[in-house]
Amino acid sequence: MKNILLTFVLLLIIGVITLFGLLGNKETENTEYLRIHIRANSNSEIDQSVKYKVRDAVVEAMIPLLSDCQTKKQAENVISNNFSYIESVANNVLKTNGFNYISKARLANEEFPTRSYDGIVFEQGFYDALILDLGEAEGNNWWCVVYPPLCFLKTSTNGEDAIYKSKLVEIIKSFFN
Repeated sequence: MKNILLTFVLLLIIGVITLFGLLGNKETENTEYLRIHIRANSNSEIDQSVKYKVRDAVVEAMIPLLSDCQTKKQAENVISNNFSYIESVANNVLKTNGFNYISKARLANEEFPTRSYDGIVFEQGFYDALILDLGEAEGNNWWCVVYPPLCFLKTSTNGEDAIYKSKLVEIIKSFFN
C-alpha cells in the first residue's frame, strides 16, 4: 500500500511540475514567459539609484494593468497598448529627480542570464520582454518576470530585499500542504 501511495504521489508531483511547464523543452519553456528589463542610463551611482525609483513606479503602475491577464499574449497586448503610459510613468520619475533624459519602452526578444525567482530557475536563453531603456541605456540593469507575475510585490530602493512572489509557486506549495 505504501508503494502504491508513494508511486501515486511521485506521479502527481511530476504531473503538476509538467503541467506548469517547469520541465520539458527549454526552447518552448521560454515562450511561456514575458520578462521585464529596465536599463539604466549609465553605471553612475545616481543613474543606478533612479533606475530603482523608475522600477518601483513602473511596477506599481503595471500591477493593475496586468492583474486580469490570463495569458502571455494578453500581457503583451496590454503592455503594447500602454507603452506611452509606461514611458510617462518612467519619465515623470526621471523629471522629478532632475534628469533630462527620457525612457523608451518596447517589446523585444532578448537574451537573459540564468536567474532564480522564488525557487523557480529561468535558464539562460532568449525571452520575450518589455524593455525599458532609460536615456542611453548603457548602465547595469534590473530584470524580472512580468508574466506570469513573479516580481510584482515589494521592492526597495536598492533591490537587495525585493520579495518575489509567484502565483505558480503558491499553487504548487498549497497543493502539497
